[in-house]
Amino acid sequence: MTPAATTLAAAATGHGFLSPTGVEIAFVLVGLATLGAAVVTVTTKQLVHAALWLVVALGGIAVEYLLLTAEFIAWVQVLIYLGSVVVLLLFGLMLTKAPIGRSPDADSNNRPVALGVALVAAASLVWVVVDAFRTTWIDLDGPAQGSTKVSGEILFQHWVLPFEALSVLLLAALIGAIVLSRRDTAASGSADDTNTKGQQR
Repeated sequence: MTPAATTLAAAATGHGFLSPTGVEIAFVLVGLATLGAAVVTVTTKQLVHAALWLVVALGGIAVEYLLLTAEFIAWVQVLIYLGSVVVLLLFGLMLTKAPIGRSPDADSNNRPVALGVALVAAASLVWVVVDAFRTTWIDLDGPAQGSTKVSGEILFQHWVLPFEALSVLLLAALIGAIVLSRRDTAASGSADDTNTKGQQR
C-alpha cells in the first residue's frame, strides 16, 4: 500500500459521519438550538422578545466558534455583537418606547416573499460552504485555529476585497440611516411650523 493510500485510509478511519465525537455532537446540538432561536427571532411579533432571542442566537454562534477552537473570534462575537449591537438594539427599543406586547405596526404583509428570499439565501450559503470545505477537517486537538495571528493572516491575505466591500456596505447603510432620520426630522419640523401658523391665525 502506498503512503498516500495509507494516509487516506487513516483519514477515513479517523473521521466519519457514522462515528461522531463528543465535540461534533455538541456542535450539532448547539447549532440546532441556535437555528431555533434565529427562527423565533424573525417570527415573533414582540420586538423585545425578538431582541432577547437574538441574544440567544448570537451566543450560540459564539459557542460554535469555541467548539471549533476559534477562541479569539468567539470572544469578538461576544464583545461586539452581544456586548454592543444587542445592547444598542435594546436601548433603541426603550428610547423609542416600543410596545412590550405584540406590535401590529411592525408586521409586514410580505412574509411569503421574505420567506422565499431567506430559503434561497440559506440554500445558496449551505451549498457554497459545503462545496468549499467538503474535504477539510479541523484538528480540534491541534493548535488554535482562531488566534489573532491566524485570523489576521487569513483576513488580510485572502479576504481583503470582501472585507473592504463589507466596510463600504456598512458605510452606505450608515449614510442612508442619517438621510432617512434627517428627512423625518425635517418633515416633522415643517408639520409643526404649519400647525403653529394655523393656531396663530
